[in-house]
Amino acid sequence: MEVEIFGKELLEDLGFRLLLTGGLREEDARTIAGDLVAADMRGLNSHGVSRIPMYLKRIECKCVNPRPDIRVEQVGTAVLRVDGDDGMGFLVAHKAMEEGLKLAEKTGIAMVGCTRSTHFGMSALYVKQALAKGYVCMVYTNSSAALPVCGGRTAFLGAAPFAAGMPGGYESPDYLLDMAMTVTARGKIRVAMINNQPIPEGLALDQEGNPTTDAKKAFEGICLPFGGPKGAALAMLMDMMAGMYTGSNYAGDVSSLYYRFEEPQNLGHMMFIMRPDLFVSEDEYKKRMDVYYKRLKALPRAAGCDEILMPGEPEDRKSQEALKNGIPLTENILDSLYLESLRRGVSCPEVFGENGRAVTADSGAVVFEKKQG
Repeated sequence: MEVEIFGKELLEDLGFRLLLTGGLREEDARTIAGDLVAADMRGLNSHGVSRIPMYLKRIECKCVNPRPDIRVEQVGTAVLRVDGDDGMGFLVAHKAMEEGLKLAEKTGIAMVGCTRSTHFGMSALYVKQALAKGYVCMVYTNSSAALPVCGGRTAFLGAAPFAAGMPGGYESPDYLLDMAMTVTARGKIRVAMINNQPIPEGLALDQEGNPTTDAKKAFEGICLPFGGPKGAALAMLMDMMAGMYTGSNYAGDVSSLYYRFEEPQNLGHMMFIMRPDLFVSEDEYKKRMDVYYKRLKALPRAAGCDEILMPGEPEDRKSQEALKNGIPLTENILDSLYLESLRRGVSCPEVFGENGRAVTADSGAVVFEKKQG
């Protein structure tokens, strides 16, 4: 499929202006637009600007509060509870991490539980927020049902990504892990569906429980957990920690992001934030990270491997490449954004051309059309 290339600032401006039409505060719209473009820059188009029409639809349907009053309460010596007021998850999670970092500076370690939140995009955003301050962290979230428990045949657990980070040393990069509990992120199947592309075998089952390479049937069906029962058990842990434990929806009760527009999701997040100097000095920590990285890079490589990388390095390289050469978007994603812009009276000839785009159908609308099984 053909792609077009755009600069970071141009896509951020388009995202900002589209999100403003949903009634968000200017500062909040800029934050979310930047977060979405950051995902595109890391090669994660599944969590990038392609999601804007879906987010705006949820605001329109009053499933999301565009101007939340996010409240933070200290419920333990090193524990915070964040009530997201059904706001955009990006805003809830950034606030939670910001307050958690302040607490961890005093206590050494902080735990932050969030409730009444919504989808918060790419988990790496909040890990990077902690890493920028030099802190170790883990971020959990639950999500709407997408995969079965071990031995089950219907969706019950969310893809529920797990993310973690450790600051790099003097001569070594940060460690940044961000992974769904599915073989592949459900959002990637969504993008394949928008782009009318097949998916590889072994990622999902259709609504009848049959293996499929049809992205739409896969999206309507269930994703498969990575590692079989291991991935399913970790997805259960994410649901229990981020959902059940925090007082948020859990055990299959989180509303579908794409197919249910009657109520807020009441999604939960959990964050653990730690100072790097709890066991050794910060200087010693950095030196030890440098040693780790040097040993990692010097390991014998398997056949076909050109270089051993730290988790997070490939995505950081993609971001640098995108900053230099631009961000690719497929025609179908551009069509979806163009039609959303027309509906909302947002003009952006720099992205869509002086005469607009010749679009015959909204390829993105397929996301909201689920075959009822």
